[in-house]
Amino acid sequence: MIKTFSRKLLLIFSGVLLLSYGVIQACGGGDWLDDWYYSYNSNFTPEAFVEESYSPLFLSGEIFYGIGFDDRHNSRFNDEITSDWENYLKEAMPKETVKFFLIEESAQDIIALDNYYTTQKSNEVVAKWATTVALGNERVKRFITFLALAKKTETASLRKSYWEYDSSDQKVYTDWKVIRSLEKQYATTTDDFMKNRYWFQLMKAYFYSDNKQKAIDFFNQTAQKVEKNTLYYRAFGYCAGVNYSRGNYAVSNYMYSVLFDNCPTMRVVATYSFRPNNETDWNGALALAKNNKEKAALWAIHGYYKDEQNAVSEIFKLDPGSEHLNYLLTRLINKQENKINVTATDSNEGGKKKVVKVDSEVYALVSQIAKSNQTDQPYLWKIAMGYLQVLKGEHAMADKTFKGVKSELPKTELASNQLRLLQLINNLSQVGKISSSAENALLSDLNWLYITLPNSENQKFRYYNATEWSKKYLATLYSKKKNVVMSEIFAPQEEFYDSKRNVQAMKEFILKENKSAWEVLAQKIYSTKIEDIENYEAVQATFENNINSAISHLENTTEKKNMILLANPFNGNIKDCHDCEHQAPQSRKFTALQFLKIVGEMQQKLKVNEDVYNNSLLLGNAFYNISFFGNARIYHEGAIVGSGSSPTNFRTQMMKMIVDCSTAKRYYKQAFEAASSKEQKAKCLYMISKCERNDYYNTNYYFQDKGWWDIYDSEVNFKAWDSFKALREEYSDTQYYQEVINECGYFDTYTMNATK
Repeated sequence: MIKTFSRKLLLIFSGVLLLSYGVIQACGGGDWLDDWYYSYNSNFTPEAFVEESYSPLFLSGEIFYGIGFDDRHNSRFNDEITSDWENYLKEAMPKETVKFFLIEESAQDIIALDNYYTTQKSNEVVAKWATTVALGNERVKRFITFLALAKKTETASLRKSYWEYDSSDQKVYTDWKVIRSLEKQYATTTDDFMKNRYWFQLMKAYFYSDNKQKAIDFFNQTAQKVEKNTLYYRAFGYCAGVNYSRGNYAVSNYMYSVLFDNCPTMRVVATYSFRPNNETDWNGALALAKNNKEKAALWAIHGYYKDEQNAVSEIFKLDPGSEHLNYLLTRLINKQENKINVTATDSNEGGKKKVVKVDSEVYALVSQIAKSNQTDQPYLWKIAMGYLQVLKGEHAMADKTFKGVKSELPKTELASNQLRLLQLINNLSQVGKISSSAENALLSDLNWLYITLPNSENQKFRYYNATEWSKKYLATLYSKKKNVVMSEIFAPQEEFYDSKRNVQAMKEFILKENKSAWEVLAQKIYSTKIEDIENYEAVQATFENNINSAISHLENTTEKKNMILLANPFNGNIKDCHDCEHQAPQSRKFTALQFLKIVGEMQQKLKVNEDVYNNSLLLGNAFYNISFFGNARIYHEGAIVGSGSSPTNFRTQMMKMIVDCSTAKRYYKQAFEAASSKEQKAKCLYMISKCERNDYYNTNYYFQDKGWWDIYDSEVNFKAWDSFKALREEYSDTQYYQEVINECGYFDTYTMNATK
């Protein structure tokens, strides 16, 4: 998928990239999906077989896989440079000191030590290092002299890791005195290691200077004498950058392909810098290639940007053993996964496997190359072919392919895991009916997939998609067999526990002794535990006002029964503000189980008509507060009921349960009938009006799956519920009425409007 940025994006990189990065005309990704998408929606792990330097080029919705933008411009070669100098200096300088001088803020120390070698006059820095560094060692002296010059050129080469949209402030190195010193050192040194370093520093200085032609000329004059190491290819990249800056795109693209082919450390750099503007540039680069290997490298980068299938075909013709084929194959397979819904299982077909459509040309190409045995990793191509056979529904052929390739695999965990995963997918795909024999055949591999892999340290292996697909597939098979428990375990459904028959069936399964090995695995992967179910039953029984049953179920829990409610559940306030009540001082705190037992005690007192008003009012408060509107909503929240800041966050049956204030309303009415004063009756009426208000919200909004914005947009400002009317008309002379006026702006506005 080609993506064009509307503005010129110039990455300010150290070295080769400075003049080569221009408009990004394409990305290596697929449909602009983040890397997590590919990790979680793929069964094919590129890291299992492809060399690490290619990993940023794996299929990704980002610019580069795993890293996004390449931001290692100043640090890419730090480890290699440090290692080279450590080997050169040996015991004359500790490794951590070598790293300090090369990588860290060491400029002032280097200047002071260089002055010491020049003047032979000691200073504080000399004293600082004299005990740890062999300052008299000739190689140490060469190291410091070299760094004194190299650090000066860094003023132009080092860049901050950020995006620039304007290249006008690119630094140009104009200190030709330093460049002349580098030239002298390069010409006079007889130490091969130092000569190589000075050669590269000269290339860098010329590249950043105001005479970049010097870089081209110097490279052409000396390149044949230079070892083709990383420094050589970095310098080669500078030349490519100069050509790009001059519009010599065919030349620069050809040079970047050489860089890609020969310097793994710079593959990301070469790929991002490679950008033919048109077919003329592309054909010109191909014409410059000296052999098939170089042409294959050009196609390898071209395939990253445009068409993996065509690139694979061309490279195989040119250089069948090219390792570039491997990373392109993984992109090709991952794109096939992206185009088809690998996770699809059609539940309406009763568990029948769904054969997906694999691109026939892709399959033909992969099969041709796999059967040729000409690639450098024949086993990778055979595994890819087997996977495509699985997706095509050709399971017998896939089984034969996988068995044949097993002995060829490298002895690595990732490679072994990849084959095992694809074999598992193939085997499960052939199961049309679930049976004990099928379960036994799958048991070992599913234990590995569901239990072992999630606890392994290798986070690169892509198994999540197979995990989710296999569970859904098995759930479909169990559903066809009318085994609701196993179907729920492998693919949990929110509404499963809405059926009390299902609740009982699941409890019986979890509590079953002497489970089979398959049943043990099933219970391990099921997140709902027996305590969750007992708590759920306790909550249901509470809302059904079956307190004895609720207590019985809650006593079977360990954590929930001892959970502290966040506010006094027996308080009845004018305003519903559970956060306010949670923060208010509490003289007594209640656990969930204590709460239920007190409710049970009050109900027993009502049966004998003991203190009917107070017990009824407190029970009304209790049932109101455990609803969604009260201060103890934490009581009903749980793994099965759910949780959320709005009733619409809950599934329908649970929503209707937690917003139901009918039990609270009944107790408030009972308290009203038993009230002995107008103050008491006024309080009961207001509490009833809150229930009436909630009923209105339930009927008009929540039961219609409407949220807060719908309530706001409805523009219904005030409703006069029956209890509001009665409170205003019959109890306006009470103290409680005045308290409601003071605290409830809604009621205050209603009374003002009613008197107009």
